[in-house]
Amino acid sequence: MLTASAPIFSGMLASPGTLLLWHTAFMLLVVGIVARGVTQGIESAVRSMMPALVILMLILVGYGMTTGHFGEALSFMFSPDWAALDGGVVLAAMGQAFFTLSLGMGIMMAYGSYLGEDVNLLSTARTVIIIDTSIALLAGLAIFPIVFANGMSAGEGPGLIFVTLPIAFGNMTGGVVLGLMFFLLLTFAALTSAISLLEPTVEMLEERTRLPRLTATIISGLAVWLLGVAALLSFNLWSEVLFMGLNIFDLLDTFTAKILLPLTGLGAIVFVAWCLKRQSVEEELGLSSTGLKVWNVIGRYVAPIGVVAVFIAGFI
Repeated sequence: MLTASAPIFSGMLASPGTLLLWHTAFMLLVVGIVARGVTQGIESAVRSMMPALVILMLILVGYGMTTGHFGEALSFMFSPDWAALDGGVVLAAMGQAFFTLSLGMGIMMAYGSYLGEDVNLLSTARTVIIIDTSIALLAGLAIFPIVFANGMSAGEGPGLIFVTLPIAFGNMTGGVVLGLMFFLLLTFAALTSAISLLEPTVEMLEERTRLPRLTATIISGLAVWLLGVAALLSFNLWSEVLFMGLNIFDLLDTFTAKILLPLTGLGAIVFVAWCLKRQSVEEELGLSSTGLKVWNVIGRYVAPIGVVAVFIAGFI
């Protein structure tokens, strides 16, 4: 069955027409949702998608418990190998944390600007972190038992999702249904992420220009679509176009995840800790005097130094 899924995936990557078709359809869906605004578009979409995502995840975790390899998955996820920990791993982990929590992208600032004055920012941030971590753990508990049950490697990257897992689902009882559920879940996750990524640019164009939301969304969506076209062509027609030994897709991935996100996050914390008026920070955070002192130490010194140190260590 390995020969059944691998050629399909490779054939899709080799077909610019197929990739362009699905990329365009996906971006039209994202633009259509964002153009409707935060309440009618984004909020209504996420309200239905996220509960469905959690339900599908729990079903897959339940199935994983029946494979006989759930304990192996727990050991793989929660037994650290300290010898493998170095600057590059920490930088990658920091980039993943920035990415999964939408830090350094303007997403949280864009959504935060819509919150009412009665919303506690620290409490909301804590809730986001807890839910995000819980979903990530659920994803691991859903995927790894299936992978280990079929004698497959857990470190195959994108191939794990698009090549290895279809084989695993094909070997299960009811695998067609479970596989359909899993990739539907994956589509939901990608769609909600893309919506969040487009919103900050749209909001900025609305505030800095006289463009209506629909026009701002179309312009932003078109720019992202063009970048996506360049990325998808790097798998086929432009596969030999390299920058610093990387194709366009890998270059964009490396530049954003390992460079832009940490540096933008660093700029954000430095701005909040050093440039915003102290009174504004006190009012927004609602901390006690002791809590505010602790936050100032972390925001002004601990977090910036930590980000810089990890960033430098990753390139040594």
